[in-house]
Amino acid sequence: MKGNTRVARQSVGRAARKELPEMPVVDDKTIDFETIELLFFAYRDFVSDPDAILAKIGYGRAHHRVVYFVSRRPGMTVADLLAILQITKQSLARVLKELIDSGYIRQMAGPADRRQRRLYPTLAGRELALALSEPQSQRIARALEGFTPEMKEGVCKFLEGMSRSNKDGQAATEGAG
Repeated sequence: MKGNTRVARQSVGRAARKELPEMPVVDDKTIDFETIELLFFAYRDFVSDPDAILAKIGYGRAHHRVVYFVSRRPGMTVADLLAILQITKQSLARVLKELIDSGYIRQMAGPADRRQRRLYPTLAGRELALALSEPQSQRIARALEGFTPEMKEGVCKFLEGMSRSNKDGQAATEGAG
């Protein structure tokens, strides 16, 4: 009996591979597939240059995000960074430790509250953040070439709208700086 079940499963598997799977009916007017795809491709290309730089030193996108925000907001607390990245302490701990151990970030006690941990980029950390941001900035400049100030404002408004953290319209980055 066992052998028959196996044969039956194999023949069903072969038959299934010959026919296209049933697809749900989708009203293309309700889902903006074109914009979704453009965002996928834009993100893929936007992170490709920094990814290549990071790969050479054994780091990934999580390291990039930490170095970027610590460089943009020197003295930020670990709690602030957790809120911006919307990750857990556990997720941040390994990446932050690697960046501190490698000399890219310095962690210091807060001046008023010694329990508070403040983060600062070292010179090497700042240089890494700039090296990662430069190709992204150039990519943005090329994409915005020929845009009027009003058009650029529209792009920024769109991106801010995409990063909304809740339904009341408060931006995800508000209060983070």
